[in-house]
Amino acid sequence: MGCAPSIHVSQSGVIYCRDSDESNSPRQTSSLSQGPTAPLHGLFVQTDAADAMPPSRAAGPPGAVRVRKSRAELGSGSSTGSSGPAVTTCRGRRRHCCSSAEAETQTSYTSVKVLLIFAKEDSQSDGFWWACDRAGYRCNIARTPESALECFLDKHHEIIVIDHRQSRNFDAEAVCRSIRATNPSEHTVILAVVSQASDDHEEASVLPLLHAGFNRRFMENSSIIACYNELIQIEHGEVRSQFKLRACNSVFTALDHCHEAIEITSDDHVIQYVNPAFERMMGYHKGELLGKELADLPKSDKNRADLLDTINTCIKKGKEWQGVYYARRKSGDSIQQHVKITPVIGQGGKIRHFVSLKKLCCASDSNKQIHRIHRDSGDNSQTEPHSFRHKSRRKESIDVKSISSRGSDAPSLQNRRYPSMARIHSMTIEAPITKVINIINAAQENSPVTVAEALDRVLEILRTTELYSPQLGTKDEDPHTSDLVGGLMTDGLRRLSGNEYVFTKNVHQSHSHLSMPITINDVPPSIAQLLDNEESWDFNIFELEAVTHKRPLVYLGLKVFSRFGVCEFLNCTETTLRAWLQVIEANYHSSNAYHNSTHAADVLHATAFFLGKERVKGSLDQLDEVAALIAATVHDVDHPGRTNSFLCNAGSELAVLYNDTAVLESHHTALAFQLTVKDTKCNIFKNIDRNHYRTLRQAIIDMVLATEMTKHFEHVNKFVNSINKPLAAESEGSDCECNPAGKNFPENQILIKRMMIKCADVANPCRPLDLCIEWAGRISEEYFAQTDEEKRQGLPVVMPVFDRNTCSIPKSQISFIDYFITDMFDAWDAFAHLPALMQHLADNYKHWKTLDDLKCKSLRLPSDS
Repeated sequence: MGCAPSIHVSQSGVIYCRDSDESNSPRQTSSLSQGPTAPLHGLFVQTDAADAMPPSRAAGPPGAVRVRKSRAELGSGSSTGSSGPAVTTCRGRRRHCCSSAEAETQTSYTSVKVLLIFAKEDSQSDGFWWACDRAGYRCNIARTPESALECFLDKHHEIIVIDHRQSRNFDAEAVCRSIRATNPSEHTVILAVVSQASDDHEEASVLPLLHAGFNRRFMENSSIIACYNELIQIEHGEVRSQFKLRACNSVFTALDHCHEAIEITSDDHVIQYVNPAFERMMGYHKGELLGKELADLPKSDKNRADLLDTINTCIKKGKEWQGVYYARRKSGDSIQQHVKITPVIGQGGKIRHFVSLKKLCCASDSNKQIHRIHRDSGDNSQTEPHSFRHKSRRKESIDVKSISSRGSDAPSLQNRRYPSMARIHSMTIEAPITKVINIINAAQENSPVTVAEALDRVLEILRTTELYSPQLGTKDEDPHTSDLVGGLMTDGLRRLSGNEYVFTKNVHQSHSHLSMPITINDVPPSIAQLLDNEESWDFNIFELEAVTHKRPLVYLGLKVFSRFGVCEFLNCTETTLRAWLQVIEANYHSSNAYHNSTHAADVLHATAFFLGKERVKGSLDQLDEVAALIAATVHDVDHPGRTNSFLCNAGSELAVLYNDTAVLESHHTALAFQLTVKDTKCNIFKNIDRNHYRTLRQAIIDMVLATEMTKHFEHVNKFVNSINKPLAAESEGSDCECNPAGKNFPENQILIKRMMIKCADVANPCRPLDLCIEWAGRISEEYFAQTDEEKRQGLPVVMPVFDRNTCSIPKSQISFIDYFITDMFDAWDAFAHLPALMQHLADNYKHWKTLDDLKCKSLRLPSDS
């Protein structure tokens, strides 16, 4: 400090001074600092703090001649009278200076930004100015409340110093409150500079300042070292803490998106944090866990008796423990986890938290450890193979094999159910690919000889080409079943020689005479009253059909689409949606007994109901939901009331157009998009992003094509093997790491959407009995009409049993439930949990069996019964 200070003048006229002997002086470190990084429960966050006072850049010690800075800052109260900006930057003033001075100011690692709010330049503002310069902070000065707020919102300062000494310039507390009202101020420390209390006045309370939003009070002191010390203490205290908190926000965001389950507890084992993956794995919501002691949660009885004591002894010593542990989910099921528990050492070297990382056990990772635990525990009950040990997820399940008996003494459906998950492994109609999976599973648990034999069998099965085609057993001897399965699952290519028949489509009903439907908020009371119950599975669609004069799709569509926010997602108006629903409904044939807009509304209702189930909702995103609702609405548009087999046999225009492959389903999707995009008034897709449109369109097409019955068993088997079996393994605690909801796997989301619309499309046997009977009569009438036309036109009769003079409707319903409904809804119920539907299915099956036993061909019991 003995040398004379050198004075530098920047191009902007700003003058500052620097001691000539400082330019190359090394930076010293204060023993008060922990260094540029500070630990936070094992997380090291760089705070970039100024660790010590740098060599003085002032003109000398107090009393020396101080060089006044010619400033460009201005507010309405600037003493300079200049018309420059209201804010100036401390570091910015040196950008025009010599390179050596610039290098010197960068020796600090700090990124702390300070805002000084002083109406006029005086010794106090100068003190803080030079203190910021010494600490290496970036500093701004504001002269007016307006410029201060603008500058803060632009730069988000960590420290703000407000002049609270004189109220005539501006209201300091009002300035503080205005800054506190902004979001960035959450991480800002605000310092009030107050006047020294006179000897005859008692020192004022700090409470008014705290209530206004200030964090600290600074008694007026223009000494640079006093200002410097105050800023350094703030930076080492509150500012560093805020840096850590902001880093924690990022860490917790990462934890929320982590696929592994994470649990953080206090040193006394009180739960303080769980991530969403933990909630999904254990079945709890975090609100049910936070603040609870681990000892209060149910424990699995599969762990050896001393395991918890072993874990506690290890982690209480500050050592990490990892191993296999059985946990009990909220549902009561035990699951096997690979657990790593890490103690977190805090202040004073004491354990402050425990972090647990949990994964479902995978056989390839944990078999050795599992066997070691079993050996150590000596518990023979745990040494059994960890294969699928199926418990009954429901008390009862439909046993289709026993239904093959047609005797009058056949038991009711409810008495012929056995554990559902076991049925998944022995489905009545077993595809070859399912056999492959079962053989491989069996081979893993048997001797090498068995493995060799099983692999031979696997190769034999894989030589076939139709891996998912069902292998029908003796039930195909029943004519009702044979005709029904054959009619629905073949392409109908049984042409008569020289047959040139071309099916003539019904003329689309004109909708020009139909008035635009009114908004969902102003529907007639009779319709509104019915729609109040639309979220219930027992909703009566036929009452809505009657009160809307066979236009239920428009009204139900408006209500359901509004509930799921479809207009908001598609960025279209309700007027456009109403016009679209009207056009789609007008292209359903009201003359059809079954495939009309009431059926479409019924499928839409079922789809919306399924989307409300917790596991379905957790597996799909909003785009999937919107696609499913649109697919349900259009899935049978312009259906001619005839099957694909009929159209192919008749050589219809549609069959020729689509090469006899998924004829109707291809037509429904193509026409739906044609009707939508041809008129901007009803184009619900006109405002969405092109990429979203392509994704949405593909999802809609895939779901509508999934309703084609020729691939029914393929879809069901894929769903069982990709969704149900991993779900069963997870609930049974077997050695398989899986995501039962499949929400992170697009392939599984596709399977879920296909299964959902398929179940919605043929949910009639699961509706309340009165609705089930009505639907059975309607579909039978449509099949009767097709048989009549096939006879008139000399076409092959696809389903001979559907002759209106000889057909037994109860027997046809029994066959349909046996072959198509039972397995599919058992699998869907195992995923979505639908007890009410399964009860309806049992009751309805019992009704049809009673009619069949009485040799009754009608839909209801005879009046004398």
